[in-house]
Amino acid sequence: MPQLAVVIAGLGLVAGFRWVSKLLERQAAAAARRMEEAERRAEAGRMPRDLGTLEYDPAARLYRPQERRN
Repeated sequence: MPQLAVVIAGLGLVAGFRWVSKLLERQAAAAARRMEEAERRAEAGRMPRDLGTLEYDPAARLYRPQERRN
């Protein structure tokens, strides 16, 4: 009868190991998705904006975007 207890304990350990393994895989995948999304958002913030045509402002001695006339 002690052999049956060892087999049941072994099956429990295997099932527990598989459950923990799947749990850790899901958490790692979720963390990877969060990191990719954060990287995508950060990269979108670094993209230069298109200001259109620039014109020189002699008073400020700067180039500024041309005013849009509709």
